[in-house]
Amino acid sequence: MAGMATAEICDFNADLLKDGEVRVLHPIFHIYGRRRTFSGQIVTVKVFEDNIIVRELIESKGDGRVMVIDGGGSMRCALLGGNLGQIAQNMGWAGVVVNGCIRDVDEINGCDIGVRALGSHPLKSNKKGNGEKHGPVYVAGALIRDGEWLYADADGVLVSKSELTV
Repeated sequence: MAGMATAEICDFNADLLKDGEVRVLHPIFHIYGRRRTFSGQIVTVKVFEDNIIVRELIESKGDGRVMVIDGGGSMRCALLGGNLGQIAQNMGWAGVVVNGCIRDVDEINGCDIGVRALGSHPLKSNKKGNGEKHGPVYVAGALIRDGEWLYADADGVLVSKSELTV
Protein backbone atom coordinates (compact mmCIF):
# COMPACT_ATOMS: atom_id res chain seq x y z
CA MET A 1 0.00 0.00 0.00
CA ALA A 2 2.97 2.30 0.68
CA GLY A 3 1.08 5.45 1.55
CA MET A 4 -2.04 4.73 -0.53
CA ALA A 5 -5.11 5.61 1.51
CA THR A 6 -8.16 3.35 1.69
CA ALA A 7 -10.25 6.17 0.17
CA GLU A 8 -7.86 6.28 -2.80
CA ILE A 9 -8.01 2.51 -3.16
CA CYS A 10 -11.80 2.78 -3.37
CA ASP A 11 -11.66 5.71 -5.81
CA PHE A 12 -9.26 3.99 -8.19
CA ASN A 13 -10.67 0.45 -7.98
CA ALA A 14 -14.40 0.82 -8.63
CA ASP A 15 -14.44 -2.29 -10.83
CA LEU A 16 -12.76 -4.39 -8.14
CA LEU A 17 -15.26 -3.13 -5.56
CA LYS A 18 -18.18 -3.90 -7.87
CA ASP A 19 -16.87 -7.42 -8.54
CA GLY A 20 -16.21 -8.12 -4.85
CA GLU A 21 -12.47 -8.43 -5.39
CA VAL A 22 -12.09 -5.58 -2.87
CA ARG A 23 -14.48 -5.36 0.09
CA VAL A 24 -15.03 -2.53 2.57
CA LEU A 25 -15.57 -3.70 6.15
CA HIS A 26 -18.39 -2.08 8.10
CA PRO A 27 -17.12 0.90 10.15
CA ILE A 28 -17.41 -0.75 13.55
CA PHE A 29 -13.81 -0.76 14.77
CA HIS A 30 -11.95 1.41 17.25
CA ILE A 31 -8.34 2.27 16.40
CA TYR A 32 -5.53 1.17 18.74
CA GLY A 33 -1.76 0.77 18.53
CA ARG A 34 0.91 3.15 17.25
CA ARG A 35 0.44 2.18 13.61
CA ARG A 36 -2.63 4.08 12.47
CA THR A 37 -2.10 2.82 8.92
CA PHE A 38 -1.12 -0.77 8.19
CA SER A 39 -1.51 -3.48 5.60
CA GLY A 40 -0.43 -7.03 4.95
CA GLN A 41 -1.38 -10.52 3.96
CA ILE A 42 -4.12 -11.97 6.16
CA VAL A 43 -3.91 -14.86 8.60
CA THR A 44 -7.37 -15.84 9.88
CA VAL A 45 -8.40 -17.19 13.28
CA LYS A 46 -11.88 -18.10 14.49
CA VAL A 47 -12.37 -18.35 18.26
CA PHE A 48 -15.02 -17.57 20.84
CA GLU A 49 -13.93 -16.12 24.18
CA ASP A 50 -10.71 -18.20 24.04
CA ASN A 51 -7.34 -16.87 22.88
CA ILE A 52 -4.99 -19.88 23.05
CA ILE A 53 -4.89 -20.23 19.23
CA VAL A 54 -4.43 -16.45 18.92
CA ARG A 55 -1.36 -16.68 21.16
CA GLU A 56 0.04 -19.65 19.20
CA LEU A 57 -0.15 -17.72 15.94
CA ILE A 58 1.11 -14.42 17.36
CA GLU A 59 4.16 -16.25 18.70
CA SER A 60 5.04 -17.28 15.13
CA LYS A 61 6.87 -14.98 12.69
CA GLY A 62 4.52 -12.27 11.49
CA ASP A 63 6.54 -11.25 8.43
CA GLY A 64 4.42 -8.10 8.06
CA ARG A 65 1.15 -10.01 7.97
CA VAL A 66 -2.16 -9.02 9.57
CA MET A 67 -4.09 -11.36 11.85
CA VAL A 68 -7.87 -11.23 11.52
CA ILE A 69 -9.54 -12.70 14.60
CA ASP A 70 -13.21 -13.58 14.34
CA GLY A 71 -14.19 -13.59 17.98
CA GLY A 72 -17.89 -13.82 17.14
CA GLY A 73 -18.32 -10.18 18.10
CA SER A 74 -18.24 -11.10 21.79
CA MET A 75 -18.18 -8.13 24.14
CA ARG A 76 -17.78 -10.30 27.27
CA CYS A 77 -13.98 -10.64 27.42
CA ALA A 78 -10.75 -9.61 25.67
CA LEU A 79 -8.98 -11.73 23.06
CA LEU A 80 -5.85 -9.58 22.87
CA GLY A 81 -4.00 -7.79 25.66
CA GLY A 82 -0.78 -5.91 26.22
CA ASN A 83 1.43 -9.00 26.44
CA LEU A 84 0.18 -10.37 23.12
CA GLY A 85 0.43 -6.91 21.58
CA GLN A 86 4.10 -6.75 22.56
CA ILE A 87 4.72 -10.25 21.23
CA ALA A 88 2.99 -9.33 17.95
CA GLN A 89 5.27 -6.30 17.62
CA ASN A 90 8.39 -8.32 18.42
CA MET A 91 7.43 -11.10 15.99
CA GLY A 92 6.90 -8.68 13.10
CA TRP A 93 3.12 -8.59 12.72
CA ALA A 94 1.85 -5.44 10.97
CA GLY A 95 -1.49 -5.52 12.72
CA VAL A 96 -4.40 -7.36 14.30
CA VAL A 97 -8.10 -6.90 13.58
CA VAL A 98 -10.34 -8.28 16.33
CA ASN A 99 -14.05 -8.96 15.89
CA GLY A 100 -14.26 -8.75 19.66
CA CYS A 101 -12.52 -6.90 22.47
CA ILE A 102 -9.00 -6.12 23.60
CA ARG A 103 -7.64 -5.05 26.99
CA ASP A 104 -4.58 -3.26 28.35
CA VAL A 105 -5.37 -0.41 25.96
CA ASP A 106 -2.51 1.82 27.14
CA GLU A 107 -0.01 -1.00 26.60
CA ILE A 108 -1.38 -1.82 23.15
CA ASN A 109 -1.31 1.87 22.23
CA GLY A 110 2.42 1.79 23.03
CA CYS A 111 3.08 -1.09 20.63
CA ASP A 112 4.32 -0.49 17.09
CA ILE A 113 1.49 -2.44 15.47
CA GLY A 114 -1.95 -1.51 14.19
CA VAL A 115 -4.96 -2.85 16.07
CA ARG A 116 -8.66 -2.60 15.30
CA ALA A 117 -11.24 -3.97 17.73
CA LEU A 118 -14.88 -3.53 18.67
CA GLY A 119 -13.89 -2.14 22.09
CA SER A 120 -12.07 -2.88 25.28
CA HIS A 121 -12.98 -5.15 28.20
CA PRO A 122 -10.92 -5.81 31.36
CA LEU A 123 -11.74 -9.55 31.61
CA LYS A 124 -9.28 -12.01 30.05
CA SER A 125 -10.53 -14.81 27.83
CA ASN A 126 -10.84 -18.53 28.51
CA LYS A 127 -7.79 -20.75 27.97
CA LYS A 128 -9.18 -23.99 26.52
CA GLY A 129 -7.65 -23.97 23.04
CA ASN A 130 -10.95 -24.06 21.14
CA GLY A 131 -11.10 -22.53 17.68
CA GLU A 132 -9.82 -22.76 14.12
CA LYS A 133 -7.00 -21.17 12.17
CA HIS A 134 -6.56 -20.42 8.46
CA GLY A 135 -10.23 -20.89 7.56
CA PRO A 136 -12.69 -18.36 6.13
CA VAL A 137 -14.22 -15.90 8.61
CA TYR A 138 -17.11 -13.46 8.33
CA VAL A 139 -16.22 -10.15 9.96
CA ALA A 140 -17.85 -6.71 9.69
CA GLY A 141 -20.02 -7.66 6.75
CA ALA A 142 -17.33 -9.35 4.68
CA LEU A 143 -16.15 -12.88 4.04
CA ILE A 144 -12.38 -12.90 4.62
CA ARG A 145 -10.05 -15.70 3.59
CA ASP A 146 -6.60 -16.62 4.79
CA GLY A 147 -4.02 -15.29 2.31
CA GLU A 148 -6.04 -12.26 1.19
CA TRP A 149 -4.76 -8.71 1.83
CA LEU A 150 -5.94 -6.14 4.37
CA TYR A 151 -5.49 -2.36 4.21
CA ALA A 152 -6.39 -0.16 7.21
CA ASP A 153 -6.19 3.55 7.97
CA ALA A 154 -8.25 6.20 9.74
CA ASP A 155 -10.94 6.02 7.05
CA GLY A 156 -11.60 2.30 7.32
CA VAL A 157 -10.56 -1.26 6.60
CA LEU A 158 -10.49 -2.95 3.19
CA VAL A 159 -9.88 -6.55 2.18
CA SER A 160 -8.63 -7.54 -1.26
CA LYS A 161 -8.33 -10.94 -2.88
CA SER A 162 -4.86 -9.94 -4.11
CA GLU A 163 -2.15 -7.46 -3.17
CA LEU A 164 -2.91 -3.98 -4.50
CA THR A 165 -0.24 -1.76 -6.04
CA VAL A 166 -0.18 1.96 -6.61
